[in-house]
Amino acid sequence: MTTGSFSLAESCRNALASDGPLAQGLTGFAPRDGQLAMAGAVADAIERRSHLLVEAGTGTGKTYAYLVPALLSGQRVVVSTGTRNLQDQLFARDLPALTRAMGAPVEVALLKGRANYLCVHRLDLAREDPAELTRTGLRELARIVSWSETTRTGDVAEVTGVPEDSMTWSRVTSTTDNCLGSACPQWQDCHLVRARRDALRADLVVVNHHLLMADLALKEEGFGDLLPAADAVIVDEAHQLADVATRFFGTTVGSRQVRQLTGDLRAESLQAGAWDSGLESDVRRLEKALDDARLAMGEGTGRRAWPDPGGEPERALEVVADEAIALAGRLEPLEGLTAGLDGIRRRVEQLVERMSRLTGPMDHDHVRWVETWPRSFALQSAPVDAGPMLAASMNERPAAWIFTSATLAVGDDFSLLQGRLGLHDADVLSVGSPFDYAARSCLHAPPGLPEPASREFTHRALAAAAPLLEASAGGAFFLFTSHRALREAADWFRSRFGDERFPLLVQGTEPRDVLLRRFRDSGSAVLLGTGSFWEGVDVRGPALRLVVIDRLPFAVPDDPVLEARLARAREEGGNPFRDIQLPEAALALKQGVGRLMRDVGDRGVVVISDPRLISKSYGRVFLGALPPMPLERDPAVVAAFLAAAQPPGAVA
Repeated sequence: MTTGSFSLAESCRNALASDGPLAQGLTGFAPRDGQLAMAGAVADAIERRSHLLVEAGTGTGKTYAYLVPALLSGQRVVVSTGTRNLQDQLFARDLPALTRAMGAPVEVALLKGRANYLCVHRLDLAREDPAELTRTGLRELARIVSWSETTRTGDVAEVTGVPEDSMTWSRVTSTTDNCLGSACPQWQDCHLVRARRDALRADLVVVNHHLLMADLALKEEGFGDLLPAADAVIVDEAHQLADVATRFFGTTVGSRQVRQLTGDLRAESLQAGAWDSGLESDVRRLEKALDDARLAMGEGTGRRAWPDPGGEPERALEVVADEAIALAGRLEPLEGLTAGLDGIRRRVEQLVERMSRLTGPMDHDHVRWVETWPRSFALQSAPVDAGPMLAASMNERPAAWIFTSATLAVGDDFSLLQGRLGLHDADVLSVGSPFDYAARSCLHAPPGLPEPASREFTHRALAAAAPLLEASAGGAFFLFTSHRALREAADWFRSRFGDERFPLLVQGTEPRDVLLRRFRDSGSAVLLGTGSFWEGVDVRGPALRLVVIDRLPFAVPDDPVLEARLARAREEGGNPFRDIQLPEAALALKQGVGRLMRDVGDRGVVVISDPRLISKSYGRVFLGALPPMPLERDPAVVAAFLAAAQPPGAVA
């Protein structure tokens, strides 16, 4: 393909040049060698419809490096992100700025998953049968009803006063199972249908990984027309895709899912005048079977092995399957009465089929397990290796497939992610960060700390970090590998510093966005986080100048899929630690360390408290995966570096 008299790669270089339209139209834009290299590689992949993996270090400008060739290509492009935050940023900020600066007449659409759109039909059902809602739920429903009368998009993110995790949302949004499709009486007013139509008309569509996998794995009706029409698919935050794919290629039946089905059956049959004592009796027997199955699984929560054959849990699951079959039979005479009841019957039949698939013989390529909560459970299975299934799905769609992230390789080795994504033959490119890590950052490994397994490790690690926190006058992230360590650290900080020296922000006490806003505004706060705070968190400027990581982030092998992957590697003569656990931990550490430097003017220190970074030979793998930060063992030198990094007005 050419753009005017130029190839696509040449057009991208012109757009990103020092005298190009972006330099002239975007405040603060400056050409970057890494960005130019990545844009050229993306352009070539789009032209050749090939597969490409690009690791782009922080500060590369990777977003523009893939959006510019996408916009200039003249082809239909799908961009997938790992988070809704990045999805919204691309659609609301990056793409409008680029299209204005480039004068590109490109129609762009944002498409989210079903759960992000109000379902008008299910809202009607909830209004007619609000019996199962709590007092809080009724207030939330009233707020949603009021909003529904004015919204144009139906995007539930517009609603204030209803928490994201409120159970009320499940009553007024649809799933693949309970959507009635074109048979729905509200089809013409469906917000999701309207969003999908807009996406089908657009030149570039921004989706997320869950929606992308819904099409690849499920070929969901209505969205399934989008990917086949795409000439290129660009996957940002691609390091997350393998785990998303594993879930989508698996099978799940949850007791909450079944209870939602029985609740929908009650609402639909009441509306149709079909609710009777026989139907009520069958529903109650199925719900009792769910309760009995949860009791049979014993106390405690978390993942556990699949029930042994012939045991009480397995017998209880057989009763659940039998009651689902009985309910399906009860619904047969109601066929054709209403579209809603026909949809319920299909869902019950799908439940029976999934139960049969989960409880029947399992092949060597899949693993299954049970996950329990205090009053509910879920039966789950997943492929041990989703790579071949992902590759087969991509090969069915002869488009360019481009994957990018700041963490795809350990050193120069892409093999871990290539295998997990099924991209063994893909082209690879590594683009380093333009940041001056040697001058503006420091990596500190505190001497004299005990092994992480020691009971005193967390307190000793915090005590070692305290003088550095004083030297930096706050402005610190403390990242932990477990919630237990996070809670222990929160207690330690409160007893050591009280509430006055450093404002303490703890994950779980407020929404993540609120915590980050308070952190940025404070300039001297300490934020304690785990899990989601290791990646996707962007604090630029002097508010963040110290990142403390407690342990090397080795995954605890209690995840059934990881256990199965380790066992498979062992069976095939590999080394599970060297081939899987070590490189995955190195990529996770790379994500955590990446929180520090987010802009060219940032400056600060990363502390890794785990002594294994230095004492174990595999520590070299971790060090080799990190940016070129100088390693300093002397706390006094590090404290002096931090003191110099304090923002004006900070009090040490």
